[in-house]
Order: sequence, then structure tokens, then C-alpha cells
Amino acid sequence: MDKPEEPNKKTIILPGTVQKIIPPSIPGDAEKAEISVEPAEPLYQEIRVENTLKDEKTGEEVALKAGAKVDVTIEATADATVPKKPSSKVG
Repeated sequence: MDKPEEPNKKTIILPGTVQKIIPPSIPGDAEKAEISVEPAEPLYQEIRVENTLKDEKTGEEVALKAGAKVDVTIEATADATVPKKPSSKVG
């Protein structure tokens, strides 16, 4: 999952919490972590990802624990974005 840095990436970092750890449903499948992304709309808050991270210092694989606070990063290259138009809220 490590990628070389690309210049001029646009990012947002959202807070999340690991709600539960889901064991593999099929032998040989990966364990999943269900993460609730707090600022997302209620119907779309939960995402499930493979529960494997890499320790930056040692390179060892680690896993998230239920209840862990995490950051969810969304990245896009500059050519995948457009300037945001000003809001036209009345009031």
C-alpha cells in the first residue's frame, strides 16, 4: 500500500473509530476492521478494510483493535479535482 509521493495532491483527513473486528468468513480470507467515519452521513459512515497495517519503524505487520481512534485520509491528484464553488446559502 506504500506509494511514492506525488506532487500537488489534494487531501482531507477525517476522524474515525474502529467499531469492530470481523473475523474471516472464508478460510484464507483476511480479517476486516469496521471503521466509523464520524463526519460522514449516517447511512455511509461505516467502511470495512483489511485489518493489516505496517509499523513505520520496524516494517512489521500490525492490526487495529476495536475502539481504536484512527484517521481516514482521502487523497486525489490535482487533475482529479475542480475548484469548489462558493456556497449560496440564504440566511
